[in-house]
Amino acid sequence: MAQLIKLQDYISRYEIDLYKYPSHFVRLKKQQWEKTKEQWERNQWEGAEGAEEFEEDIAQEGMLHKIKSMLKRQKEIEEESDVQEQVEAALFDVEKLYDVQHVDELKHKFLDQLFRFQVKWASSTIREKSYIDFKYFHDERLKFFLQRFPDSFMLLYQPILRLKNAPMELDIILLTPTEAWCLTFLEEEDQSVYIGSTERFWMKRYGEREAKVLSPVLALNRMEIVMKQLFLQHEVDFPIRKAIISRNGFVDYPNVPYDLEVIDERKFEEWFTRLRNMRSPLKNMQLKAAKSLLDVGQTTSFLRPEWEEDDGVIFKDEESD
Repeated sequence: MAQLIKLQDYISRYEIDLYKYPSHFVRLKKQQWEKTKEQWERNQWEGAEGAEEFEEDIAQEGMLHKIKSMLKRQKEIEEESDVQEQVEAALFDVEKLYDVQHVDELKHKFLDQLFRFQVKWASSTIREKSYIDFKYFHDERLKFFLQRFPDSFMLLYQPILRLKNAPMELDIILLTPTEAWCLTFLEEEDQSVYIGSTERFWMKRYGEREAKVLSPVLALNRMEIVMKQLFLQHEVDFPIRKAIISRNGFVDYPNVPYDLEVIDERKFEEWFTRLRNMRSPLKNMQLKAAKSLLDVGQTTSFLRPEWEEDDGVIFKDEESD
């Protein structure tokens, strides 16, 4: 699964320690899958133990135990309940899988659970969390990227960067071990045909109907300019590629610029397979590229309630876990 390192302006643990969390996530995923499969094969599900195994805090040297200790110190039952709900919100969303008959079905259910966990993982740290727009839990495109690409791929999904004190929302940035992809999608009605040009607006044809759509090249060029500047400032030598993707339609663009790829229904499977089969591990330059982007990411978050009362008592920083 590709790793979601930045979602909108949500807080990201990757911003705190980019060199720690990629391997940390892969280890947690592997541990939880082995536990899930083992329990399924024994036809039993130890719910609480299964949840704790993949909980972000317990994997970080007993964080859950420390939080539970804090809860015990709470005098009011209502206060304890509120804090516990927030702790549980960070857990892997465990489902009972007694009805699963085949291991392939188990894998699909596990990946769906893991996707929901990733959205939580990408919007919280031990100290802080962001309010998640519920739409992201049902975002087919986001789910596609996270479930279909290798662990060594890093995804920034509609990230908001703060440049010269002004926020700028980008489309999709996919960092593979060898290159950065700036991606934008043209996916509306199935079998639509998009007529590309150098104009600000393109023409979309669907059956007998026609409509104007904003040229996707504008968004891609803006992303490329921003990334080139950031890479230059941070001495990042990393190729940047741009692509327009339409998985369910066609793009007719006679004079495609040399530095732009058009990947429509006819070419998508080839492009996807080529990237999916990349088995290279994380690269140092890839991490530097990711850090240059995360360093200017805008963050909107709030302190977890348990930290408001015990700030500085239990944990001093993420690195101490």
